[in-house]
Amino acid sequence: MTHWFHRNPLKATAPVPFNFYGVATTPAASKICNDLRLSRTRLLELFTDSSCNPEMMKNATDLYFSLLQGFILSLDGSSQECKLRYIQNFKWTDTLQGHVPSAQQDAVFELVSMGFNVALWYTKYASRLAGKEDITEDEAKDVHRSLKIAAGIFKHLKESHIPKLITPVEKGRDLEARLIDSYIIQCQAEAQEVTIARAIELKHNPGLIAALAYETANFYQKADQTLSSLDPAYAGKWRKYLNLKTCFYMAYAYCYHGQTLLASDKCGEAIRSLQESEKFFAKAEALCKEYGETKGPGTTAKPSGHLFFRKLGTLIKNTLEKCQRENGFIYFQKVPAEAPQLELKANYGLVEPVPFEFPALNAHWTPETLNAFDLTKRPKDDTVR
Repeated sequence: MTHWFHRNPLKATAPVPFNFYGVATTPAASKICNDLRLSRTRLLELFTDSSCNPEMMKNATDLYFSLLQGFILSLDGSSQECKLRYIQNFKWTDTLQGHVPSAQQDAVFELVSMGFNVALWYTKYASRLAGKEDITEDEAKDVHRSLKIAAGIFKHLKESHIPKLITPVEKGRDLEARLIDSYIIQCQAEAQEVTIARAIELKHNPGLIAALAYETANFYQKADQTLSSLDPAYAGKWRKYLNLKTCFYMAYAYCYHGQTLLASDKCGEAIRSLQESEKFFAKAEALCKEYGETKGPGTTAKPSGHLFFRKLGTLIKNTLEKCQRENGFIYFQKVPAEAPQLELKANYGLVEPVPFEFPALNAHWTPETLNAFDLTKRPKDDTVR
């Protein structure tokens, strides 16, 4: 099932010591600050640890986010803002705009930025597993699940937390709706790639495979259109990937639609469908080359050399030759000038994001602990840390 996925780089962040000397007036308050610093450092280390798995990631994220929530949520369940929300400044770079950081003195900015990186980690974990030559069925399920989890995290950030930021998100930054939407759609499309590979492996009905491939191509096209108004200097490479995957899955759709037509004794139409598949595959090949030559953030790879790409080329060639042989011996049907219209709707296998919620407030946060943070003790020039 060897797959290849484009990946943008993780966000980088400045260290946050959570040192509130004088403000944290009790050992319990100081312990929370220490735990926050250690759990944040641990989480950042796991993002680049190749031995990290989803269970380790979930444990680390649950601990950090449960502690961080004490800077955001009110302890009495009211809508009143926590007094600690603006006590610490946080800096994060963006996946597309490289080393230019954004800074906000707002714990919600930290929550959504770190949450974004967690979602990216799940996509990178999925990519690492999916690229193996000998992927097992359980690993394929892990890839599928990880991409759906990532989509769910992105969706939750967009709908429930990014709107709460006091400072509006700058255009072209990670937390802007266009980028978040593209990440969500890409995760869904890539998860459907796993579904398609499974359907092919189990020799499911070609009509189902064609419909899934068509829906997946449409997902990639939609993700690309969402990025179309962004600066090509940042989004150009990513868009090449989305374009080539659109063409690749259109080629799949026409290839398997051709098999369906042949099974219905429509050999002439089947040949035309396979010819259209060849065209889309040739476009995808050209885009692979352009992708490799496009400068910008993201994976450096030669996708046309990957097994998943080469296998489709062989399949299209063999299927077209079979259709042409059958037509020459049995059907003698005219090949239409126009390619068949793909009006395919998949009834199975479509991917929805896994719903995500941040963990509940850590039990160490009590009214007494919160009261132990005395903001009147902050240094006078302590507006930005």
